[in-house]
Amino acid sequence: MSEEQIRHKEEHPGDVVAQAEDSPASQRQVPEGPAPSRTAQVVRDILSGSWLVTVLAIVVALVLSAVLIAGADTRVQAAAGYFFARPGDLLSAAWDAVASSYTALFRGSIFDYRAETFTRAIRPLTETMVFSVPLVFTGLGIAVAFRAGMFNIGGQGQIIAGAIVGGYVGFALDLPVVLHVVLAIVAAALGGAIYGGVAGVLKARTGANEVIVTIMLNNIAVYFIGWLLTQPAFQRGGSSLPISPDIRETSLYPLLLGSGFRLHLGFLLMIAVTAVVWWLVERSTFGFELRAVGANLEAARTAGVSVSKVIIVAMVVAGALAGLGGSAQVLGTEKVLTAGVAASYGFDAITVALLGRARAWGTLWAGLLFGALKAGGFLMQSTTQTPIDIILVVQSIIVLLIAAPPLVRAIFRLPAPERSVRRTAPVVKKEVAA
Repeated sequence: MSEEQIRHKEEHPGDVVAQAEDSPASQRQVPEGPAPSRTAQVVRDILSGSWLVTVLAIVVALVLSAVLIAGADTRVQAAAGYFFARPGDLLSAAWDAVASSYTALFRGSIFDYRAETFTRAIRPLTETMVFSVPLVFTGLGIAVAFRAGMFNIGGQGQIIAGAIVGGYVGFALDLPVVLHVVLAIVAAALGGAIYGGVAGVLKARTGANEVIVTIMLNNIAVYFIGWLLTQPAFQRGGSSLPISPDIRETSLYPLLLGSGFRLHLGFLLMIAVTAVVWWLVERSTFGFELRAVGANLEAARTAGVSVSKVIIVAMVVAGALAGLGGSAQVLGTEKVLTAGVAASYGFDAITVALLGRARAWGTLWAGLLFGALKAGGFLMQSTTQTPIDIILVVQSIIVLLIAAPPLVRAIFRLPAPERSVRRTAPVVKKEVAA
């Protein structure tokens, strides 16, 4: 199965591309093998949407959210009482409510043009970048699993696992500054990798559904960290609160713009890791096998790909990436280990991976978008009294529309992607390495 066929299969998941080789025996076609699992098929259907569908989903989400913002405004509600007498008042109040809310969202996430100093003006952009770091790290992990045809819902637990291990190295060991921060970051990635690998092994060896396994592992991680923070080794001395000692300065991510900003080196590491993940998935031999398994598991097995190995390694890599997200929290932003260290990043990252269509650079931009929504939502709530839940509504609508590309195409009357009616399975000679 050539790489061109794998890419064609990803873009048209309903097709099974026939492969022909030189020998007459390999030119025959056979009926299609066992159908892929329902989970894998759903993943491929979701990721088959085009970039146009993704952009239009965001537009629809913003429009629907504008309706909710207007409906929640007291002036709009009052003007609606006498709409037929003075309809212009309702339209004016609705426009003011929506415009002021989205303006505040921009000021709180990109650039505050009302700030008195340049430092204060650009701080919203740096906060967007800070919030995006754990989102992108974890989103990349979920995207890698998506490309292998698996739903990795365990980002939350993998973040916690990475934060526990990285945080312990950060506050328990006394090492030189460079060695300490590197060791803490590696430990966080290792903690997440082991935790993600558990789900991969269970999936590969026993056929356990990865959705159920990762959800259960999330619950285990949440309750485990709550218990762990009551133990002497993890609890701050002289305090009965479930909180760890402060992370040592030698293990913290260095700040990029000084003490006036929270932006740390984890942001640059995030960009570098995104490039590595892009190369791993799109250009490496393992990435070829990963995409082959995600496109058609049985065809990949027929071609000699070790499906079990790909599944396990994919989940280990996914866990390691989420563990790096945990390191960004405990070593960069929070600087202490608490039960809420993962916040909701593990679940938000699922949306980020879907919005980025499980591509590395797409996930990066989606993470920045959601980081902006998170950063700007606070100012929007404080200045316009808009409920912060509106931001969650925007995210939820985006997920709904991304998960249903035909719905977006129906709204905008877009043509459905062309699909080939030819459905044959390849017969590929298995290559044996010396």
